[in-house]
Amino acid sequence: MRRFAFILVATTVALTPYLARSEDTEQSTAQAAALTVAVAAPRTLEWPVTIPASGRLAAWHEAVIAAEVSGLKISDVRADVGTAVKKGDLLVQFDAETSQAELEQQQATVEKQEAALDQAVADAERARGLTGSGALSKQQTTEYLISERKAKADVLSAKAALASAQLTLERTKVYAVDDGVISERSASLGNVVNAGDQLFKLIRQNRVEWKAELPVKRLADVKEGTKAVIKTPVGDVGGEVRLVSPTTSTDNGRVTVYVTLQPDQGMPAPKTGILASGYFEFDQKDALTVPETAVTLKDGFSYVFILKETEKLTVARKRVETGRRQDDRVEIVSGIDKVDKVVTSGGAFLADGSVVRVSEDAQSAKNEEAK
Repeated sequence: MRRFAFILVATTVALTPYLARSEDTEQSTAQAAALTVAVAAPRTLEWPVTIPASGRLAAWHEAVIAAEVSGLKISDVRADVGTAVKKGDLLVQFDAETSQAELEQQQATVEKQEAALDQAVADAERARGLTGSGALSKQQTTEYLISERKAKADVLSAKAALASAQLTLERTKVYAVDDGVISERSASLGNVVNAGDQLFKLIRQNRVEWKAELPVKRLADVKEGTKAVIKTPVGDVGGEVRLVSPTTSTDNGRVTVYVTLQPDQGMPAPKTGILASGYFEFDQKDALTVPETAVTLKDGFSYVFILKETEKLTVARKRVETGRRQDDRVEIVSGIDKVDKVVTSGGAFLADGSVVRVSEDAQSAKNEEAK
């Protein structure tokens, strides 16, 4: 019996290191199973209230520059798409030989009619001087007076034709109607055009605006003068509402809001035709915010993980409603409280109830905040 007890004791002593090592292994495995996360408390920041929108960038006004003469050939084109022009710059020259010849012909006609008028006036003056003397009959006197009137009419007609020829000659040169940038060109060297044919399109004053689309229910907040920020390929550009359309689109039921862009000095004007997003900006209001890394998406909903300090550190998944965004932070409209400790990194690998460890860096930062 003593021998059996001795054997049992000896066996127990021999197995003790292995049992201790097994417990250490289980504890190590449990710790390895816990994910390391960073946590932080939500921060309340003062952010402007915004209304997001999207729309295309378009010209403020686009001028059509067209030919005003017919049957003339283009002999010179001095502008192309993208050319910046000033009001009065020469854009197109038509062949002016025919127009110049017509002008000279009309000048000769005017001189001829003026000479005929001088003769008719002299005859009419003599007829008036001889009235009552019997040297001229009443009928002859009347004929001289009528000839004078016809000669005056012929001179006026010739001068009108001369003015028309002068205008035609002037229209052989096409000038920019305003400062701006050429957005479209139809004029080509050698083309014979008709009056009214488009030669160029011009973005007046190179002013580009944002045509944002908003649902009718948001129009109560947006009015003339409301500030906006537009995200363009050249950077964020400030703007101001110029006009709210009085009509609603029959396609989508939205209303177009015209926003005048106000780019910083030195910033190039954004290109037209680009679909740009942006937002309208109002008074500042407190926002409960978390880092954008704290928010995870699943099945179309937004979630954050909250640290639960129970017997073991675990996390609880909470569905939240997000709002405004600024830099790398997101507003949480509902779903969490100010005192909650939000997982800011590692959330993509968590599930509701997961056991976690708080990273040393996060713990140090937490202690510093407590101080």
